[in-house]
Amino acid sequence: MSWKTITDAIGLSEGGVARSVLDRICSGLGLDLLKRTSGRHSVAFTVALISLCAKMSKADGVSSQLEAEAFEQIFHVPPEETANVERLYDIAKQNVLGFEAYADQVSDLLAEEPELKRNVLEALFHIAAADGVFHGAEEQYLKTVAERFGFSHGDYRRIRAMFVSDPDDPYTVLGVSPEASKESIKAHYRRLVRENHPDRLIAQGVPEEFVDVANRKLKAINAAYDLVARERGL
Repeated sequence: MSWKTITDAIGLSEGGVARSVLDRICSGLGLDLLKRTSGRHSVAFTVALISLCAKMSKADGVSSQLEAEAFEQIFHVPPEETANVERLYDIAKQNVLGFEAYADQVSDLLAEEPELKRNVLEALFHIAAADGVFHGAEEQYLKTVAERFGFSHGDYRRIRAMFVSDPDDPYTVLGVSPEASKESIKAHYRRLVRENHPDRLIAQGVPEEFVDVANRKLKAINAAYDLVARERGL
């Protein structure tokens, strides 16, 4: 399904009802739609991000309140625009149709910002894991998004391990081999902490919407290292 077909279907084309709502949303977010029309500052990115999150919540067939709350944790908007964002979320969560097009849109718009693209995938995992059940359909949804974002299978597995509980495989979370030396594991762990610390992400210009996700990711890294450290006597 083409981007134009999707936007026309839910009123996001020029002159559409929902498009005017999006203009208000983006204005509330401080995005100048007349002068900045690419990347994270575009209407298309806002539409795609909200829609991917909403459709993620529907991947298992039921869009739960817990998943909606998880979305709210990572997508902060001014109070006066909350109703507008909720409206778009409610439209998009009706089904998963067209999510591939939104994934492609995000991938294209963030082609020069691979770290932010990773943050978006992590946000989707945050929503998928919110209800405590990781459904097979959610797995397939996320795999498809990851592929369209250009991530390898190994990248996907490492990100997945941050949000889906695999207590018997802390090495996957850390991205190291069980055969790795103690010194190598320690060095790798310290690098992961530096790279994923929320303060560093903010300093790099990553939107604050993803700070909660970064905190969760760092917690997973620390928990995995604690398990390995006890096992290996680090």
